[in-house]
Amino acid sequence: MGSGRTAAGAVRHQRTLTDANRETPGLITAQGRRVALIDCKSRMTSRATQRHAVERAAVNAHLQLVAWTLLPVYYVFDNLDVLTPYDVLMTGRGGPRTPAGSGSPYFLVPSNRSLSFDDTFGGVEPHHGVSTAA
Repeated sequence: MGSGRTAAGAVRHQRTLTDANRETPGLITAQGRRVALIDCKSRMTSRATQRHAVERAAVNAHLQLVAWTLLPVYYVFDNLDVLTPYDVLMTGRGGPRTPAGSGSPYFLVPSNRSLSFDDTFGGVEPHHGVSTAA
């Protein structure tokens, strides 16, 4: 969960933290031997500008996490666009500080620079068999 969905008291406390551990992605996914970390970005895309926002501190922490664990980190947005911390670092522009959320600066990335969810994680073939669920 991003700080946009966190209680006000918890957000105030988060603003005092500088530890990269608070930026740990919320999901781990695995397919066969392939493991990845996913940070869901709820309500982090502007409809007006068609740009995704990612907190700079998260990008910095996730680049370090990738280097340390050798596991890929992906940001998945509400519309299922996908970016990596490296994508954000290389294609993002510095955005203004905002009083919403954690209050820290953000990178803004045009949504047309995103990867598609299916191309990144693979599509799912529809199952047309009879369900075995009771």
